[in-house]
Amino acid sequence: MNKHITHPHPPQYDNNGNLVCCTLEEKIDGKTPPLIAPRKEQHHEGDGHDHSHDHSHDGALGLKAYLPALISLVILLSGLAIEHLLKASFFQGWIKVIWYTIAYIPVGLPVIKEAYEALRKGEIFTEFFLMSIATIGAFAIGEYPEGVAVMLFYAIGELFQTAAVKRAKNNIKALLDVRPKTATVLRNNDYVTVAPETVTIGETIQVKVGEKIPLDGVLFSEKASLNTAALTGESKPQYALKGEKVMAGSINLEGVIDIKVEKLFNDSSIARILELVQNATSRKSKTELLIRRLAKIYTPIVVYLAIAICIVPYFFVSDYQFSEWLYRALIFLVISCPCALVISIPLGYFGGLGAASKKGLLFKGATFLDQLTKVNTLVMDKTGTVTKGVFKIKDIVLTGNFNESEFMKLLMAVEAKSTHPIAKAIMKYSPNENLPKATNTQEIAGKGLKGEVYGKILLAGNKKLMEQFNVSVPTDTENIVESIVMVGMDGQFAGYVTIADELKEDAKETIQQLRASGIKHLVMLSGDKDAITQKVAKDLGIEIAKGGLLPEDKLNEVEQIKKDPNKIVAFVGDGINDAPVLAASDVGIAMGAMGSDVAIETADIIIQTDQPSKIVTGIKIGKATQRIIWQNIALAFGVKVIVLILGAGGLATMWEAVFADVGVALLAILNAVRLQRMEWK
Repeated sequence: MNKHITHPHPPQYDNNGNLVCCTLEEKIDGKTPPLIAPRKEQHHEGDGHDHSHDHSHDGALGLKAYLPALISLVILLSGLAIEHLLKASFFQGWIKVIWYTIAYIPVGLPVIKEAYEALRKGEIFTEFFLMSIATIGAFAIGEYPEGVAVMLFYAIGELFQTAAVKRAKNNIKALLDVRPKTATVLRNNDYVTVAPETVTIGETIQVKVGEKIPLDGVLFSEKASLNTAALTGESKPQYALKGEKVMAGSINLEGVIDIKVEKLFNDSSIARILELVQNATSRKSKTELLIRRLAKIYTPIVVYLAIAICIVPYFFVSDYQFSEWLYRALIFLVISCPCALVISIPLGYFGGLGAASKKGLLFKGATFLDQLTKVNTLVMDKTGTVTKGVFKIKDIVLTGNFNESEFMKLLMAVEAKSTHPIAKAIMKYSPNENLPKATNTQEIAGKGLKGEVYGKILLAGNKKLMEQFNVSVPTDTENIVESIVMVGMDGQFAGYVTIADELKEDAKETIQQLRASGIKHLVMLSGDKDAITQKVAKDLGIEIAKGGLLPEDKLNEVEQIKKDPNKIVAFVGDGINDAPVLAASDVGIAMGAMGSDVAIETADIIIQTDQPSKIVTGIKIGKATQRIIWQNIALAFGVKVIVLILGAGGLATMWEAVFADVGVALLAILNAVRLQRMEWK
């Protein structure tokens, strides 16, 4: 079964760039009718300005969006004042009808138009249709102010809903602002400014202070200080050295840097993240899909019930008055509009997805926000997931008459020209040291290096290298778990250096927090040596660990775990070899900063900061999102049922109906917006 749910209705736009909403189903996506949708400025070629940017901030709408509601409100209040305060004799008959009709048109006409467009498509039971029938019916029985008021409050509610949805989507899509617009590339011995899409792999680009890196690549300059907050959520500057990878979307903080391009623009980290963000809101959770299905059933039922409320009493009530029962039916219709549900639920998920993205967590859909909260078994890779995936010197042990500094100078002299990760780790011992020159250096495949330093024959490698040149190795080295570089000098064993992958700073705390959050089953699977895997697992407090596994072995292990129907399995990994397991697990989580493209594409959740503790943050956000959504469902259904009963019994007026519809929707929205205000650790 495919875990990724695609949205069957892509966004529709009119010729002016407005989002168009015609059906209840489309409304669930947070889109709104042209009455309240903010208008985008059109882009004119060649004027040198980007007009596509929405000038509203933090979910606020422009004055133009509020104008119809303001006009309607002023005319309605004026009419009520003339009629009830001044008690003007002229304000009756056709004058009264025309006055309130003028008040109705700014807010009512766009809704009636939407209802008509929906009817043309065969979609009868939309909220636009319900509101139109209810308010026109109110006019038909002489309840003009109430007809205007219902549509006015509906429009005001829509404005608040639009602002809230816009704010939530802005949180999720904040990354759009970090999309680099230009690239300065070296061509024909000169730097020229071009569109990033035109730069090819292997070209050199230059990035000035304050500019965004336009494409993924390798740093040519000696060092760089980068702001990666937009990509990872990490506010601290990140430092890169020559030869290290840098990501598109990062901001250069110090000096001019040169970068060799490794990926095309469309394959860059920022382009990939933007695609994930844009697709995330179109993948519905099970709760959201359930509400969509219920709305399709619920709305026709209440329409038929409203008809029944109007007609059926004729056969049972002796003093039946059509206008009275029609009024009750119209109240019933207004109350029945499922605005609170169809807006507040997706808004809750938007809020959760937005909160997660600000903390460096990208969910490929709301369904995974839900699924993560159900996980009770977490399987994790070792290297790059709970460890940094970077070799580092752990111990230096000497057996000869050397001090540590002299010993490391000789070793580094031999390792200087090697590109092996272990050699790079050794060179970090003292990167700026003036080293003696090694001569006659040769690499012996699978064993290590041999060279001459100060006329001495120096060996640096594993036990096999020592045996080849008849160097006796101490027996206590056999018990060392970590990678070891043995050093021989002129046929004598001189000492060794152990190299180990370092645990991430938050690894131990993450394991404790995962257990506290309800994940009791923790498993570590690694392709590294079993002895190293077991040691790391023991340090972290993970009981089940297996090392020396091939990709198919990892997959088999996860499939065995999944045979237990009570286990919901999440897998966390970062390498190409983790992709099959990420796909097979119920929730696949990939490390996004250092992880392979294949792993990131396959995963359901991406941790941009590479911090395993973000899994705990994701669980907290997911649980908070669910709580708020179910609170909104209970609130909406509870209030509506009470007022529906009162309305059918003649105990509720159109004003109570407005509260049950728009008022509850606003309360649900305010509840959902809390997600965007919460602080997450």
